Amino acid sequence: MITGGAGFLGSHLAETLLVHGHEVVVVDDLFRGKKKNLDDCKGSPGFFYVKGDACKLEDLEKGVETLGDIDLIFHLAAINGTRWFHERADSVVEVNINATIAALKLAERCAARLVFTSSPEAFGEVEEQPMGIGGDSRFDNPSLHQRHSYGASKYLGEILVQHAVRSKDIDCRVVRPFNAYGPRCPGNDYGQVVSIFLENTKVGRPLTVHGDGSQTRSFSWVGDIVEGIMLAGTTDVSLTDGESLAGYTWNMGWPEETTIADLAQMVRDVTGQDTGMVTTKGYPGDSARRIPDISDAEAELGWRPMTNLSDGLARTWNYLNRDNVRNN
Repeated sequence: MITGGAGFLGSHLAETLLVHGHEVVVVDDLFRGKKKNLDDCKGSPGFFYVKGDACKLEDLEKGVETLGDIDLIFHLAAINGTRWFHERADSVVEVNINATIAALKLAERCAARLVFTSSPEAFGEVEEQPMGIGGDSRFDNPSLHQRHSYGASKYLGEILVQHAVRSKDIDCRVVRPFNAYGPRCPGNDYGQVVSIFLENTKVGRPLTVHGDGSQTRSFSWVGDIVEGIMLAGTTDVSLTDGESLAGYTWNMGWPEETTIADLAQMVRDVTGQDTGMVTTKGYPGDSARRIPDISDAEAELGWRPMTNLSDGLARTWNYLNRDNVRNN
């Protein structure tokens, strides 16, 4: 089962699991996901879709009934997108926490393994880089801004997962994808910066950079991230010592920093178009730096990303233009 499987990451994960011979049921209410994202899954006899609210255990159970049984849950359902964090902090917290509670209850009932998709936002603002898996989280005073509605809810989600491992003997694991991008990633105002830049370039709008553009991110190709998430669910024991992976956490991302200003220039280089650039104040509480330490994922899962940013941008740009041709 994939909760939130009609979203960007979830739909790519569904495709990958089907290619590897798994049966998959997606549960998604289409608040941010799109049924169109699942078009390439529909022809598979092992694919099923249930329109349902991942916060409601009864809707998740409909997914179990549709598939017959489940042994693995990939829990991706959440409200993401920086504008949502500030505009609807209440919904972000409510959905992210309640959906995780429901997924954990289902895992217990079905005796299923669960992979919880967390986020580097669960750390808040971190000075030490690269970000390890055991660093301390630091969140600003909530009277200043609402950005950490997302990160704090992911932090609490990790607490719920670790509690389930300790007290209920459920095999749960945690993955923290770092700024995944690629085809189907939302490029509207509620989306992610790579897709926003490419979408704006396609229609001739200038690229909007927050502040001086010196903030950094680890931009990670969706195929690499999905491979890592799948391995987190399908690898039974650690490759280093053969121990159970219950309770393990892995950072997953491209292990290089890129400033937003440099990203804008790379978009110009890859697309061959310069639509100009404007600067704005941006959102409060934005993280200054972010780069993952992926050594645990390398050692314990045998995972390492293979796609550099230039190649990934080119692939995404080609997809956007092919998609535009099909739609016209």
